[in-house]
Amino acid sequence: MTFNLADLFESAVDAFGDREYLLACGERRTFAEMDQRANRLAHFLASEGVGPGDHVGIYSLNSVEWVEAAWAIFKLRAVWININYRYVNDELRYLFDNADLVGLVHQAQFGPQVARLLPDLPDLRLLIGIEDGSGTPLVDGAIAYEEAMERGGTEREFAPRSGDDHYILYTGGTTGMPKGVVWRHEDVLYALGGGVDPHTNTRVERPEEFVEKGRAGQVTLLPIAPLMHGATQWSVLGQSFVGNRTILVPKFEPEQVWRLVETEQVNSIMITGDAMGKPLIEALDVPGADFDLSSLLAVTSSAALFSAPVKDEFFRHLPNIVIVDAIGSSESGNNGMVTMGKGHTAMKSGPTVSALGNTVVFDEHLRVVEPGSGVIGKIARYGDIPVGYYNDPEKTAEVFITVDGRRYVMPGDFATIEKDGSITLLGRGSVSINSGGEKIFPEEVESTVRSHPEVFDAIVVGAPDDRWGQRVAAIIEPRADRHPSLDDIQTHCRQSIAGFKVPRQLHVVKSMVRSPSGKPDYRWAAEVVARYPEETDLGGDRTPRAG
Repeated sequence: MTFNLADLFESAVDAFGDREYLLACGERRTFAEMDQRANRLAHFLASEGVGPGDHVGIYSLNSVEWVEAAWAIFKLRAVWININYRYVNDELRYLFDNADLVGLVHQAQFGPQVARLLPDLPDLRLLIGIEDGSGTPLVDGAIAYEEAMERGGTEREFAPRSGDDHYILYTGGTTGMPKGVVWRHEDVLYALGGGVDPHTNTRVERPEEFVEKGRAGQVTLLPIAPLMHGATQWSVLGQSFVGNRTILVPKFEPEQVWRLVETEQVNSIMITGDAMGKPLIEALDVPGADFDLSSLLAVTSSAALFSAPVKDEFFRHLPNIVIVDAIGSSESGNNGMVTMGKGHTAMKSGPTVSALGNTVVFDEHLRVVEPGSGVIGKIARYGDIPVGYYNDPEKTAEVFITVDGRRYVMPGDFATIEKDGSITLLGRGSVSINSGGEKIFPEEVESTVRSHPEVFDAIVVGAPDDRWGQRVAAIIEPRADRHPSLDDIQTHCRQSIAGFKVPRQLHVVKSMVRSPSGKPDYRWAAEVVARYPEETDLGGDRTPRAG
């Protein structure tokens, strides 16, 4: 057996076949059932000419079919491509073309979008449609998912695989068209799939160690974000190697999450920062809310800022849980994490994490930043890192660099090194604000604005300023029946951040726009500021929407 993801999954199936592996939309699969159905779909794909290295897209809400298709494609040494179901025509066309798709597994409800794009995609030769209850007919020429299943056999008769096989994660980031990050299976396993213990920084040495760990017992996890988001993918994939169970929801509904925690005895939930954390807490504060959450041991946040006030609210309701902040990116994997229990002091500015052993911060001259120096640099990682970006040599050369003979990935996230060696993340340089020569990182300001008791959510961007070039503009979604003013926000912020970082412009919106993974939609925020350059209350229906 190799450090290949399909090999590791099949090893877990052989060890834990009768354990329940997945629950999604009321459908359950044991490890053995998942394996058999993935085998069936894999044999059908092979009969249609899909083979090693071919790219097959998955365009669906969270579902058992999403996961079955992923394992089927990996079993063939092919590569599955995650499709963001929020994308519109131009973004979808770019992604389908850039990814060189030869096949597509999609829910019927997305068929009309697929049909519009087909004339521009001559290489997309195989369509498999999942009946999803939407009543939307399948695209002409598509085969029904269950019919494809029936045409394939359950036997495991596949060619030997390799740790060099590819996994690709498409990410939209905060700006620009989606980019495909190409990983070797072995590298991504260590970066995201549990191959390195984040607490001890020790590495798995043999593939068999995953099953050995899983024999200690089964844990149930509920990652809330869509499977098109890397963190949820790696909950489903990585946890399978040790025999754990995953629960998926098609859309985020706070009450449903807590009900699942109660009925399915969930041990850990994974959220994406305040965008999910705040609604979850508010669901617990609803009069009459009564959930048995005694099984819950941990709340993990990934990919988006998880502010101190929201963490405090979780501890108020759930004093015995552990909260984990995991910081990383599609390009770098896990850069570090911080674990806290009740009574720990949460940071009020950017997230500060204990760095993994292969994470550094470079200054502008590509020298390693000294701890406690106060120098702001860019976070970089070496070792188990991606091959590069798919079909984008220019971006690959920009982000994947070599320093003193060692290859690093440096996606552009700014950070500082604290005296104790921990890393404080300041945000992505592409959305930083330059005000009179001072560089301001939105995440730090957003965290401070969100800690205001009358603010539910906040995004910060730069607005044009005749004197300073840019000034800080805050877009807020207030709490119900609250109306914080710009003066209120400024007074609050001056207690925690320097004066030049304090918002000088305020826009109030009825609801915030974020990506399905919970990340801020900075393009939408910039549109709000450009369209309404003065302090504005957009609490009605005038809130502009991206896409």
